Amino acid sequence: MLVDTHCHLNFDSFDADRPQVLESAKVAGVGRILIPAIDLQTSQEIVDMAQTVPELYAAIGVHPHDGASWRKETRASLRELAQMPKVVAIGEIGLDYYRVLTPIPQQQHIFAQQLELAAELELPVVIHIRDANRQQPQATADTLRMLADWTADLRKAGSPLAERPGVLHSFSSGLAAGLEAIQLGFMLGITGPVTYKKAFDLQEVVLGIPLQRLLLETD
Repeated sequence: MLVDTHCHLNFDSFDADRPQVLESAKVAGVGRILIPAIDLQTSQEIVDMAQTVPELYAAIGVHPHDGASWRKETRASLRELAQMPKVVAIGEIGLDYYRVLTPIPQQQHIFAQQLELAAELELPVVIHIRDANRQQPQATADTLRMLADWTADLRKAGSPLAERPGVLHSFSSGLAAGLEAIQLGFMLGITGPVTYKKAFDLQEVVLGIPLQRLLLETD
């Protein structure tokens, strides 16, 4: 059985043919699909969708692009939503310095809040990273620093989440960063760009990372 570990099946671009997409996925051997949220509203929509289709599972959270939607009560709302039976992760969350739609300090605050929530609920995280400059990957550096502190705290607390903390989704941060991430226990999500002829850095990552640490995503 194949699992699509990151598919935004709730997007309105699927409204016209979502049942057909699900059927063709099933025919192709895809038995489970994880749908990640981008804000509190989509978190609720995805949880509702997952209740109606056995193959669908939900990740809930606030994307760095949608930080303006974060309110004092958002964390509590996510905690409550996480009690639904098909919520299996917190995400997608992280840092995006390419399109800074949320000020970077606010991105980091929201990311930290959701990492704390994931630790509390013992749910793995789905991490979004995008750098403004691939030669100076500051978003990657900041994310890995925060994840290193987070996983260290998980280990100190004896949390089982330390053994399965989550995935760096649509990974494109280079082999050194990929190796650092898997040392922290993370998986790397690989998407379509790995097939591009000039995607040499990403192809190096896939060749250099153990196969059991790679996940498949359509994104």
